[in-house]
Amino acid sequence: MAQGVFVITEQRDGEFRKVSFEAVSEGRRVADGLSTDLTAAVLGSGIEGIAGELGKYGADKVVAADDQSLADYTTDAYTNVLAGLIKSLDPAVIILGATMQGKDLAGRLAARLDAGVAMDCVAVKLEDGQLTYTRPMFGGKVLADVEIEGTPQIVAIRPNVMTITEKSKDCATEKPAIQVGDVKTAILEKIMDTGDKVELTEADIVVSGGRGTGGDFAAVEELAAALGAAVGASRSAVDEGWRPHSDQVGQTGKVVSPTMYVACGISGAIQHLAGMSTSKYIVAINKDPEAPIFSKADFGIVGDLFDMVPAIAEEIKKIKA
Repeated sequence: MAQGVFVITEQRDGEFRKVSFEAVSEGRRVADGLSTDLTAAVLGSGIEGIAGELGKYGADKVVAADDQSLADYTTDAYTNVLAGLIKSLDPAVIILGATMQGKDLAGRLAARLDAGVAMDCVAVKLEDGQLTYTRPMFGGKVLADVEIEGTPQIVAIRPNVMTITEKSKDCATEKPAIQVGDVKTAILEKIMDTGDKVELTEADIVVSGGRGTGGDFAAVEELAAALGAAVGASRSAVDEGWRPHSDQVGQTGKVVSPTMYVACGISGAIQHLAGMSTSKYIVAINKDPEAPIFSKADFGIVGDLFDMVPAIAEEIKKIKA
């Protein structure tokens, strides 16, 4: 009979991504509710040394799949290894982050394991032994509670939503023999951004600009630098060629859930709201008082962003000084 909670973590260059700690913390809460154990898996090359960090967040056991063939993420290699681990452990619940990698893996594992999957979840509830997963639908207009039949149940949690909780465990680390299997893809080249840019989906604060910037993101970047924030953009700004697609927030871009989201010159189309509506605090700066973004904002400023944003940035600099 399937039992236990299995968390799939993400690491990059020997450092765990923030969503990994969120997933392990949520996994610990679910495992406690089900009175079962929590196993966390980390894949990569030369990662055995960082595996023990996951015990700090409640993992009872860590499985370190350490092999040179796993140094770079490829869907088929990671799916083959994880499917083998999951079949041997037979967990009832599998938790991972709804990142680009996590969404790719969740779908492939669901097909491989004949398992149900709930994607991009913002809450997990446990009542009378039944897990219910809450996820946005219809561009974020509604929140749906879904249940999954059978086991294992796969849940991909939205980054920056679940609380990171330290609950130290004296966890054991296992390093199983790796069977990568048939891999039909290979990484031929990697082009990395070597700057100090804060990653959008990992950022605690995001400052985004839209059509109202007219393509001039200097004020947005200044405010982001003052706040230590990531810079985002609406689809219209990306379509105009003002920002790269990697900066796009929205239904066809990246989904973010930071503590604070600052929208500068963004009207608030439903496609954009779908990518940031679960932010803890939303600040809108727009000269149109009827802009839809104000209906979602916790704090709103009606005014020209080219006057407001630099002034806010200067005040933040003074406070920090």
